[in-house]
Amino acid sequence: MGKLWKNKNYDEIFSFCEGYKEFISSCKTERECVQKIREMALNAGYKNLNDCIKNNVKLKSGERVYASNLDKCIFLFKIGSRPLSDGMRVLGAHIDSPRLDLKPTPLYENSASNLTLLDTHYYGGIKHYQWTALPLALHGVVCKKDGSKIELNIGEQPQDMVFCISDLLPHLDRSTSKSPEAKIVGESLDVLVGGIPLDNEKKEPVKANILKLLKEKGIDEGDFISAEIEVVPAGHARDMGFDRSFVLGYGQDDRICAYTSLVAMLDSQKCTYTQACMFVDKEEVGSQGASGMQSLFFEDMIAEIADLLGEKPNLTLRRALRSSYMLSSDVTAGYDPNYESAFDKNNDAYLGRGIAFNKYTGGRGKSGANDASPEYIAKLRALLDENDISYQLTEMGKIDQGGGGTIAYITANYGMNVIDCGCPLLNMHAPWEISSKVDIYEAYRCYKAFLEME
Repeated sequence: MGKLWKNKNYDEIFSFCEGYKEFISSCKTERECVQKIREMALNAGYKNLNDCIKNNVKLKSGERVYASNLDKCIFLFKIGSRPLSDGMRVLGAHIDSPRLDLKPTPLYENSASNLTLLDTHYYGGIKHYQWTALPLALHGVVCKKDGSKIELNIGEQPQDMVFCISDLLPHLDRSTSKSPEAKIVGESLDVLVGGIPLDNEKKEPVKANILKLLKEKGIDEGDFISAEIEVVPAGHARDMGFDRSFVLGYGQDDRICAYTSLVAMLDSQKCTYTQACMFVDKEEVGSQGASGMQSLFFEDMIAEIADLLGEKPNLTLRRALRSSYMLSSDVTAGYDPNYESAFDKNNDAYLGRGIAFNKYTGGRGKSGANDASPEYIAKLRALLDENDISYQLTEMGKIDQGGGGTIAYITANYGMNVIDCGCPLLNMHAPWEISSKVDIYEAYRCYKAFLEME
């Protein structure tokens, strides 16, 4: 357990992480993740399950299919040699990350300053002040009444403009810095987007100019109502540290597990039990909604696969879920020497010591937690040691310091064996998060070995 960088293949680790950095740099929304995952799956020979259903194409061992829902979640399946009712090997990661969303009516001009801003609503657990005074980008989709869509990705290219949320200078911050509101920022997370007035426009001239520029891209003010635009940090993931041992990037919770799970799924060879890899939305806000883990989409797709395999859909579905093993692939808090008082040194995850397993998450007295069985953990220990994979058994900070959860408790309701398993991070939920490259690589190795587990 807990092996360090010693005796590791640096070139192999660093090469793998180049692909990871590119993934999280180009996939900053759920839709962008789904689009990229679908593209990589198609290149690897996966077929659209909906096409198989429509054309009644029977499935057999070794075949690979994918199913996506609302372009915001996607599942990959590889059919095993054993009956589906014998269970599956399941990896589950989420592809949503904390951010700011534009409100339905976001654009307004401040009458005193004539500056024009976008009103936002934060998504997921964030420290609001961390989102001020840094370059931001706009990613998303605008759906027009005629059925057309306009995709937005502004702020990532060197020639692009960027956006920013202003912060109060320290010279004027003496009275407010002592109040709790100053640390929260709250409703003031509005994005500055313009300052040039439109000629001969007397009412809200700067806003009118912004609307004119948007009109040139085919976007009317009313189109914001049917848009999904996310405000995210601008810029690519970068190597961090003199030794380049870390990755600094946005959205590593939980796209670090999404990427390693995806590549493990595409690279896996032996497939005795049907393999499933889930990339879901809405985890940061409770996993509700049609694209979240609490929807019935996962169950529906397994039933459809059972039907195409010639098995009884309903009975096979229940038996498959109950007999499955799953890794709920999600990140955990890494021990941070700058904030030692929040951690339990003997039981928390450390960067650079391999993939971290959380027997339970939740808060305080394990509230809201899945609690993995010791029999399952013993089976995983044997697998990890057999494949010389570095790992840690951890908690997430001191007991009453806080807490957190994943999708594990949802799939545990099926009766399957589930445990949380992912990379430790520093700066979790901040605009820029820190991971260790060796942990990323060990996560990939762990997920691949798990998918091939007998």
